[in-house]
Amino acid sequence: MTEPTPENWRRTDEFLSDTLVGHDPQLEAALAAQHAAGLPAIEVAPVSGKLLNLIARISGARRVLEIGTLGGYSTIWLARAVGEGGTVTTIEAEPANAAVARASIDAAGLGERVAIRIGRAADVLPTLEGSDPFDLVFIDADKESNTIYLDWAARLGRPGTVILLDNIGRDGEIVRDDATDPRVTGTREALHMLGTDPRFDATALQTVGIKGWDGIAIAVIV
Repeated sequence: MTEPTPENWRRTDEFLSDTLVGHDPQLEAALAAQHAAGLPAIEVAPVSGKLLNLIARISGARRVLEIGTLGGYSTIWLARAVGEGGTVTTIEAEPANAAVARASIDAAGLGERVAIRIGRAADVLPTLEGSDPFDLVFIDADKESNTIYLDWAARLGRPGTVILLDNIGRDGEIVRDDATDPRVTGTREALHMLGTDPRFDATALQTVGIKGWDGIAIAVIV
């Protein structure tokens, strides 16, 4: 029996990626540009990017909101999913990150589908009120603000809008009610919100792989 070690998690993730995602020059170029610019390697794994893409397609999402652009890797996955005429609005706090993302998204031929809004998400989100509701919201930014982002996802969505909250595993630290790491406490608060706020119907899955011990929460606005 294969031992459940981080190295074997990584090897299994790589096998799944090779088998189900495969070689993708545009996505690989986006990652290379991100790494060359010195951005942190905290983008979603390839299998997770494909999951975002599939969920967006399954739900029929045409208007997507992404909170946390980084180098645009997950943005490309989402922009492909919405198809021609669909749009992705993605929010990035760091102008340098947004510039890297813009170049990679344009190089992937998806520039017309993606609007990058630069600024702190808590400041940008209120400016989106009054637009058509989003069909899917992907939250992958500072964990300390997760409850703020969930609240705005509910405000900017509609009944049936899908919400994906990334990085909920936190190496298992989410079970600790004495946690002091703000990324853990922010994640715990977000999960409690998803479980108690009547606007959401949610579940979550813990995962292991090249991202370590992690997970994702999936919700629908009711």
